[in-house]
Formats: sequence, C-alpha cells, structure tokens
Amino acid sequence: MSIGSQDRLDRTKVLLADLIGFATVSADSNLQLIDYCSALLEPLGAKIELSKNADGSKANLFATIGPDIDGGVVLSGHSDVVPVEGQDWSDDPFTARERDGLIYGRGACDMKGFLACCLAMAPEYAARDLKRPIHLAFTYDEETGCLGAGVLMEAMAASGRRPALCIIGEPTSMRVIEGHKGCYEYTTRFTGLEGHSSNPDKGVNAIEFAMRYASELYRIGADLKGRAPHNSPFTPPWSTMQVGRISGGIAHNVIARDCSVGWDFRPVNEADAEYALSGMRTREAALRAEMQALFVDADVRTETLGEVAGLEPMAQSDARDLAVALTGNSDTGVVSFGTEGGLFQKAGISTVVCGPGSIDQAHRPDEYVSVEQLDACLDMLAGVN
Repeated sequence: MSIGSQDRLDRTKVLLADLIGFATVSADSNLQLIDYCSALLEPLGAKIELSKNADGSKANLFATIGPDIDGGVVLSGHSDVVPVEGQDWSDDPFTARERDGLIYGRGACDMKGFLACCLAMAPEYAARDLKRPIHLAFTYDEETGCLGAGVLMEAMAASGRRPALCIIGEPTSMRVIEGHKGCYEYTTRFTGLEGHSSNPDKGVNAIEFAMRYASELYRIGADLKGRAPHNSPFTPPWSTMQVGRISGGIAHNVIARDCSVGWDFRPVNEADAEYALSGMRTREAALRAEMQALFVDADVRTETLGEVAGLEPMAQSDARDLAVALTGNSDTGVVSFGTEGGLFQKAGISTVVCGPGSIDQAHRPDEYVSVEQLDACLDMLAGVN
C-alpha cells in the first residue's frame, strides 16, 4: 500500500468512527450527521443542497464537486441505520472499535463505511481538474421504505440537475450488482359490522372479506409465475406476492368488525407491478362496494408502508461498465435485498450497486466492515473522475 493510500485509509477510519457515533436510527433525526458532512464539504467548494422531510427533522444531502453542468457520477448512500434494541452487542453499538482488521459499530457496513469512503475522497476530488461533476447523495429513511430518496428525486427534478451515472454503495463485498427486485409493503384494513355469531347475516364479517382479498393476492401471485421474464436472473425468477400477517376479530362468537391483512409484493419489472397492483385495486373496490351494500359505513383501505422500486438489469449500462472498469471485476450479478437504485434508474440515471462489506453483517449485533473492504472501496472511488 502506498503512503497516499494509507493516508486515505486512515482518514476513512476517523470519518467512519465519527459517523458511527451519530445514532441515526430511522425513527430519529439525522440532522447532526448531515451538518457534520456539510461542514466537511463546504470548505472544499462543494455546492450543497438539502431536501428535508415534512417536519424538517431529517434531510438529504446532495453535494456537487466539480463543474456545475449536466452529467457526472452520483455516489449515493443512506445515513439511517436500523435499531439496536433487543440485540446482544459486545460493546456500545454507537462507538466504533477496530479489532483484527474489522471495524465494529451500528452502520459500519450498512452503510456508513461507504459514506466515510466518499467523504475521505472529497478533498482529492476537489483538488482535481474535474471535467464532469461528482455528486455525493446521502439520504434519510432508506431503512423504512426509501422515503428520503423519493424526496431527493423530486428535489433533483426541481433543480434541473441531470446526473448521468450512479453508484450506490450498499454492502456487496465490492461486487458490481446490476439488479434487484422491488419491495412493496402494504396493510389492507377491513371495517365491517359486528354482531352476534348466531345471526351472521345481520353483520358484515371483516375477516370473511379479508380472506377473499388474500385469496385474490395468491391467485395473482400464481399468475405472476407464468409472467417470469425469459432468462430472469432472480431467484425465484418471477414476481412474488405473499401475506405475512392477518389480524382480526375479538372472540369466537362475535362477528368480526375489523381485520387487517399485511402483505408484500416483490416485482421483477414495472409491467408486473402495474398488472398486480391494478388487479388488487380492482378487487379492493369490488369488495368495498359489496360490504357497503350490506352496511353503508363499511370500508376497505390500503395503507402503503413502502414502495421500493426494483433495479432492472439493462443490456446496456454505462454505470455497470464504469463500475466494472473501476473494480476490475466483471463478475456482475443481482441480489435479493432492496436499495434506492430503482428510484435513480426511474429518474433516467444509469445505476449499479457496489460497496464495501457484506450484507450478511447488516442489521445484526456486532455489525462490522473489514478494513480490507474499505481499502478496496477507496481504490474504486479513486478512479472516479
């Protein structure tokens, strides 16, 4: 390792320790971390734009280094982390510690390791005569439905910024990932009319209608198997729907007034998403009308918990070509976990996922990233210009 590379790595370790120290669990504010990053980037001449959530307690950071023109490369990562409650950590989750070539702490690999690498590279980017901009995009609430990235896309569209490429640094062990399924999560709530079970016709049983709704979910799910794209790289190769939770009723002999169905949908492409969701909207409307014909105040409503767009592998991908050239690894693939990549792709930005650390370590107690992986990430980022 050269002296310059060692300095870069040492700088990254310090930055990572600072970032881990901000307890940016999704339920809490990330503003202290964003202020910290802004304070590092502003003296470098970076143009910084913040986009906040509705109550102003959280913010996305979008920092541009280099010429203020269209194009350029986005280096993106989320600032929030999952909770630590109920997990058996060996030490304080929000105090970084290095041992045997591993750096431990909540968010070490998912994904503050990548953010630290980007911040460590920022002074070098600022010192270069860049011909195209390099953008750093740090988002909020990725872990709870990619909410911040949606706000960021709106802000980018409003500002007229049009980056060309995006590398999202989720932990892939530095393998270039060009696709993942979408992840849509919903709760559909049924409100009927309670009564005595000895006379079911005098009530509207929410559980009955919820079961019919769930049956439609599985019918559409069976249809999706036949729509699997040719040579789909995913496992399984088709879009999937499943019910994860049904809750309703208060007693065996009471007609259930309330019932909820928690379900998720993982599409391999937009066509399947439109097919499945339009089918479920139609079924919901039909069941609502049937319930209200029996009791005018009956209702069916679906709450969206998160709609994370999938990242579709593309036959031609400038981002994939760039990442392969930077890493020297042409063994690309797809993953089962979701990222913000689909949102960037839908915005017309060629996108891949490639970052330090293993997803196997994410969300677990004693989460860590290896120093070797950080070094490999820095080597990749050093080639971005």
